[in-house]
Amino acid sequence: MKKLGVLFNILLISFALQAQIDTTAFKQISKQIQTIYAPDKRAIYFNIQFKGDTVLAESTSELVLSQWNEKAKNVRGLKVSASLPDKSLNGMEYGLANLSVCNNRSMPQNSAEMMTQMLLGTPVQVLKKQGGFYLVRTPDNYLSWTDATAVSLMSRKAWEDWKEANRIIFTEDFGHALSTTHVNSERVSDLVKGNILEVIGADRRFYKVVFPDKRVGFVKKNEAKRFADWLKTPNPDAELVLKTAKTLIGVPYLWGGTSVKGVDCSGFTKTSYFLNGIVIPRDASQQALVGEDVEVLENDSISISKCLKNLKPGDLLFFAAAKLRGVKGGRVTHTAIYMGDGTFIQAAGMVRINSLKPDAINFDERESKTLVSAKRYLNQIGQAEISRVDQHKWYVN
Repeated sequence: MKKLGVLFNILLISFALQAQIDTTAFKQISKQIQTIYAPDKRAIYFNIQFKGDTVLAESTSELVLSQWNEKAKNVRGLKVSASLPDKSLNGMEYGLANLSVCNNRSMPQNSAEMMTQMLLGTPVQVLKKQGGFYLVRTPDNYLSWTDATAVSLMSRKAWEDWKEANRIIFTEDFGHALSTTHVNSERVSDLVKGNILEVIGADRRFYKVVFPDKRVGFVKKNEAKRFADWLKTPNPDAELVLKTAKTLIGVPYLWGGTSVKGVDCSGFTKTSYFLNGIVIPRDASQQALVGEDVEVLENDSISISKCLKNLKPGDLLFFAAAKLRGVKGGRVTHTAIYMGDGTFIQAAGMVRINSLKPDAINFDERESKTLVSAKRYLNQIGQAEISRVDQHKWYVN
């Protein structure tokens, strides 16, 4: 009996070791697929989970799942693949941001890094629920996790109906939706510039609005504009983009921020364009991949003469901190909007105006040393990833 017991323990250890080897193999395959087919987690979701002898692979990409199934087919273990959106959502695969500013994170937990924000009324694709969070895709094709309170789920039909609904866009920096048409009445919610709300009534001074979660409030007419009218605004020129950008001067830097409450560098450029009806990519490294190239370097260093000659107001400047360490080809880590005559406006500590010219009183030596590229967007509106809101299928039919 003692020998049988020892043999049984050896078998258990053997099975455990085999399971560990399988787990390692699955993780190696997952890493390979992530590197080749889903390198940017902000655009493609891919994750594997282990439950006993089963491994579950989830992704927003059919290509990723097909590669997973092919490469993992000979590894021991029960394999299950699931394409997102998750079927457990039961068709509620769309939603609207429910708060004036929603904080979206890298993981489904409040302590996770804030990646971006959504303004009230932002339409999203809902991909899965985990705990008290939803994985969502925003109109700039950005993936992040948001608290369940921050988004109201909808069916496809309700989402399509919303795109046809009478809406307003809030145009003041800050304000409130009130519980009645009396200016001192109880507040329903705070509002910030760019919030979108459905209108269900109006009188001489107020719009009666309904929030995505069905709260009802009243918004002063002189603080908002009919969304349909706002959509008809012609493509912005540099003057309009910079006028909007300068209204944010002094707003504090906030990692992941995309509103007048706080912005990071690319949230600042994104917001300056969005408030003029243009959707651009979310992060600086993504923004640097679209638009028309503008030559600003000479032998990999800034050329002031080329900057002054080639750049136009409204162009985006891109910077890589790795240049300070002598690293070439480093990841883009910062962005700003060019204003003209060597000046640019950026979110760094706070939104402020600086210059590329060494003799300027507001010269920014660090950014001058780290400049790596520039892009022109204003002549590229309608091209890939630089879209008018009125041509974006998530806002209008």
